[in-house]
Amino acid sequence: MAAANWVSLAILSLLWGGSFLFVELALQGLPVLSIVWLRVAGAATVLALWLSLGGIGFPRGAVAWRALLLMGLLNNAVPFTLFVLAQGQITAGLASILNATTPLWTVLVAHVFTLEEKITPAKALGLALGFAGVLVIAEGGLQGGLWAVLACLGAALSYGFAAVWGRRFKPMGLRPMQVAFGMLASSTLILLPVWAVIDRPLAMAWPAAPGPLAAVAGLSFFSTALAYIIYFRLLANAGAVMLSLVTFIIPASAIGLGVVVLQEPVLPRHLLGLALILAGLLAMDGRWQKGRG
Repeated sequence: MAAANWVSLAILSLLWGGSFLFVELALQGLPVLSIVWLRVAGAATVLALWLSLGGIGFPRGAVAWRALLLMGLLNNAVPFTLFVLAQGQITAGLASILNATTPLWTVLVAHVFTLEEKITPAKALGLALGFAGVLVIAEGGLQGGLWAVLACLGAALSYGFAAVWGRRFKPMGLRPMQVAFGMLASSTLILLPVWAVIDRPLAMAWPAAPGPLAAVAGLSFFSTALAYIIYFRLLANAGAVMLSLVTFIIPASAIGLGVVVLQEPVLPRHLLGLALILAGLLAMDGRWQKGRG
């Protein structure tokens, strides 16, 4: 594979791993829904410019937009909100580890809601290892962080539903960047009335220091809009198998950034849980068997 693709993969892992860092910094001056709404609204604006300048065009038709509305709820509004809520109680690194369970939930959702993707013995082993890792991480969570762990798992489950739901867009003729814009625009509209009622942006005290707003800008532009652009380019150039490696790298990026920038602690049980989750992902996609062959 070309060296440029490896560079893109590393950048993507930093962008998505950095999203957890940006959230931690934004929480130092902004409420949860303000962070989430500014993230999706800003990213939708950037991608709208991208589609316009690239001559790609926007999604059209009521059927497409109804599907995009649910996609925006499942892939942006719900998980983004749950992760920000959770990061008020747990570290960026731990949130990123729990985010790595997304493929586990996707397998379960696909098993229940599709006819062609049922759980095989290898996938069952992977699920057992992965959720054993979650139990290891959650041990001790009863002291106050268990709800935050559950929020992260709920966000990962929502991503799993989104992954299965998103398969309908290719037959509709929608291009990947149109889907990315459509779901971000939809989540912006979904969250707007909730944000207006709960955070009351016209009346709330916005942070005087630039740090939290700068963090949201980074979250919106780098970790959302730019990340989607790189993701879909890498998918076209290198394929889904190679791109799946980003799942394994994101926790390392997030943990490293959390330790270096925020001096966050990393507990042994978190690393053990991460090892079990990653082992489960390896078992599910057959990498162990390929390595033995």
